[in-house]
Formats: sequence, C-alpha cells, structure tokens
Amino acid sequence: MIRFSPRTALLLMIISVAGLMMFAWPLLLHGYERVQPPFIFLALLPLMLVVLLSELAAGGIDTRMIAILGVLSAIEAVLRAVSSGTGGVELVFFMLILGGRVFGPAFGFVLGCTSLFVAALVTAGVGPWLPYQMLGAAWVAMGAGLLPRAIGRREIGLLAAYGIVASYAYGLLLNLQGWPLLTGVTVPGGSGNLSYEPGAALAENLATFLRYTLVTSTSSWDTVRAVTTAVAIALLGPAVLATLRRAARRAMIAPAEASPRSVE
Repeated sequence: MIRFSPRTALLLMIISVAGLMMFAWPLLLHGYERVQPPFIFLALLPLMLVVLLSELAAGGIDTRMIAILGVLSAIEAVLRAVSSGTGGVELVFFMLILGGRVFGPAFGFVLGCTSLFVAALVTAGVGPWLPYQMLGAAWVAMGAGLLPRAIGRREIGLLAAYGIVASYAYGLLLNLQGWPLLTGVTVPGGSGNLSYEPGAALAENLATFLRYTLVTSTSSWDTVRAVTTAVAIALLGPAVLATLRRAARRAMIAPAEASPRSVE
C-alpha cells in the first residue's frame, strides 16, 4: 500500500468535500426558482487531480506505479466496454475495489478518476456526466483502501459486502446528479410528481428524491450492479488480489545501486 503524506490526505479531504457539494447542491439551495449545476467545481476538479498527482509523486509513487496505474486503467476501460452497465451488469467496480484495497486510498482515488476517463474515451461516453462518474468511482476505490485489515475469506467477505454498499451509494449519487435536470417525473400507475422543486424545503426534496431513486434505480440497476460486483469479488477476488499484491511488491522494491563497473 502506498503511503501518503498529511498534505495529500488534506487534499483528498478538500476534493471530497467539494465533490460532495457538487452532488448535493440541489438539496442545499433554498429560495431559488431556478438554479444551475455548479460548473465551477467541474472546472476545478482536473486542477485538483493534477495537484494530487504531484503530491503522490512526492510521497513515493514513481514511474513503475504510474505504469501500473496505466495498466489498471486500461483494464477498467476494457471491462467498461464489455460490461457497459446494461441492466446494471457492470464489472468496473470489481477491479476498482481490489485496486484500491491493494494500493491504498490515494492511489485508488486516482485510479477511479483515470479509469472512468479512459473508459469514456474508449466507449464514446464523454459528456457533462463524466466528472460525476469519475468522482463517484474515485470514492469507491478510495473507500476500499480505507477498509480495516483482514485476511483470507474474511477479507473477501469484507470486500464483497463493501462492493454491495458502494454499488448502491454510487447509484444514489449519480441519480442525485441527474435528478434536478429532469422535469415531469412520474411513476406509471402512481400519483404525484417526483421532480426536483427548486423552492421546496430540504426535507421535502429529500423525500421526493428517495422515492425517485428507489423507483428508477435502487430496486433494479443498482441491485444488479451490487450482485455483479459481489459475485465477481467472491469468485475472482483471491486470484486478482494475489496478482495485484505481487505486482505491488515488485514495483515498490527499490532499484539496486549501480556498481562502479556499471557506472564505468
């Protein structure tokens, strides 16, 4: 696991708080008839990632770890292409969680961002939703790196349970991002409007959003994603974890000093 400095931890905290505000702004603003998404946070996110990468470089990540980051991001792009989330079937979280678990929360955060970015380029999925997806995936991988120590079957069980929770949380956040932009949301055969109301109270909007996400995503897409992630971790987790840890040990071994003969 890559160690990170207190300054990197502070940067992660600042980015996470700013990102959480980026998701939760519909519930925090009151008294406005019309609001716009906080594009300022979307513009700041790439800059903050550059700063975070420089901090990681100062804390021990080198070219070998960057190479591993590139390989894992490419694998994630392939997984995203073959399991594009149709019906909720998605294998991206499986590798994100195992990568964050092996290489730590800071590396996992960067891995989540780069993976979704590369995958969007491969699958032509670039759009205004991409920064939200990148940040959500970054939190999923970072959270895996923050889980308590465990070994063997207990670790696999812990990661599978985390995969279920992370899948639902990711769906909840992404729904919160798109919900204010929809109008006239209704439930077929039901009554009432599930659209965002800019001038409504926090409790009212929150209750409406929970009904909206339960009907449209939590009971279907998110559940399939959670099951897919947990099953993939249970079946493939031990082998993939062993492979990633072997790669991590080799990457973190300091190169031997050059002998006088080699210098000559």
